[in-house]
Amino acid sequence: MKLEDLNIYNKSNELGDTIWELVDGWDFFKKDTIGKQLVRSADSVAANIAEGYGRFFFKENRNFCYYSRGSLLETKTWVGKAFRRKIIAKEDNDKLVREIDGLHKSLNAYIKYITSQSKEVN
Repeated sequence: MKLEDLNIYNKSNELGDTIWELVDGWDFFKKDTIGKQLVRSADSVAANIAEGYGRFFFKENRNFCYYSRGSLLETKTWVGKAFRRKIIAKEDNDKLVREIDGLHKSLNAYIKYITSQSKEVN
């Protein structure tokens, strides 16, 4: 299986792209403070999945998925801050939170799968 065939990887890339498009329209101050952090954390989700996938050992792959999960929750935090500071609308906040929560469940399932695969090899 190729990395591009992983649903969790593709969905996390979509999240990063959605957030990029959202932040791209913000003024300089908002982009420079919250925007950069939000984009970086969202992009780290897919990047860490990719890095883990490229590792030879299941344990390393799983560790990078843990990093990815941390970045996902960081993204959720920045989305919440942007909403509370009236930078994004309630509809955008709710959509992003649903997407993040869905990715969180999928990422947990992927981590569980990686763990089961490592047990089969050993």
